[in-house]
This record gives sequence, structure tokens and C-alpha cells, in this order.
Amino acid sequence: MTEATGLDILLAFIAMILLAGSWLALLYAHRQRRASGLPAGRVIYADTGDWRPLEKPLYSAAFNLVGKPDYLVSTRAGAVPVEVKSGGAPAQPYASHVLQLAAYCLLVEEAQGKSPSHGLIRYQERTFRVDYTAALRREMLSVMETMRRDLTQAEAPRNHSEPRRCAVCGYRDVCDDRLSS
Repeated sequence: MTEATGLDILLAFIAMILLAGSWLALLYAHRQRRASGLPAGRVIYADTGDWRPLEKPLYSAAFNLVGKPDYLVSTRAGAVPVEVKSGGAPAQPYASHVLQLAAYCLLVEEAQGKSPSHGLIRYQERTFRVDYTAALRREMLSVMETMRRDLTQAEAPRNHSEPRRCAVCGYRDVCDDRLSS
């Protein structure tokens, strides 16, 4: 048996440090993935612009609808749209966010010929799974129809049930129905 030289010991020590560093990097990447709220799978579409050019939006000629989910993740169950919101998590996802996600599910259904089983809404500290059901699809299409009808009217009806939305509305300065200043 040969004696280990100082160089052999140094190389073994460096190899151990590199191995430990690699393990820590994998652990960190796994934690970051979990914290992101993305499901396990391959990201096949991203509209964040952070790490690759923006992709063209999803389009449905049948429903005259265009949209870009923040992420589209390919999982074993199929494609899952993910919508990321910057605010804190409510007790339940906001209805408008659920309908937006439903629209993305419809666009995925049109583009891939298969309905996603669900989508995800990611708030800062919590992710909600929203099942893409026939009832949710009908509700979203009904809201789209109402919105399109309202756009053709001279004056669209206003809903002031959410004072916070009124306060940040882009039409607040010219709106005769705005809530108190």
C-alpha cells in the first residue's frame, strides 16, 4: 500500500468540498422550486421575461380570446397554467383571479386539444389549486359574454362594492359615480 501524499489529501479534501457544495446547491434549488409554487414538471412557457424572451400569447379564435399565463408547466397530468400575484394571500383566491386562471385553462384547452385538470394561483406566501371544472368554464364564458355586451353599450354599469378598486381605478378622476374622495 502506498502512502498518501500531501497532494492526494488536498485533492480528496477539495473533492469533498465540491461534493458538499453540489449537494447544498441541489437542496437550495429544491427549496426555491417549492417556494415558487410551481408544480413538479418542466416549465414550457413563461411570461415573466426574467430568463428568456417573452413567448407569443395563447390564442383562441373560437372564443376570440388572447392571454399569457405567467407559467405553463408540463406535468404527468398535462399542462398546468400558473398565475403569479404580487400581493398577500387572501383566505380564498379572489373571484377575478379565478376567472382569469379559467381563461388561461380555456386557452390551454384550445391550444393543446386537452383541458387542464386545474391551474394554480400563486400569492406571496400561498398557492391555491383551482380545479378547471365544466361549471367554472361556463361561469367564465358567461362573464366574458357580459363584459363584451357591456362594452357595446354607451355606458357600462359600474360596480362599487369594492372601495379599494374604486380608489385605484384609472377612470376615477372623470367618473361621476366614484366613491367619496
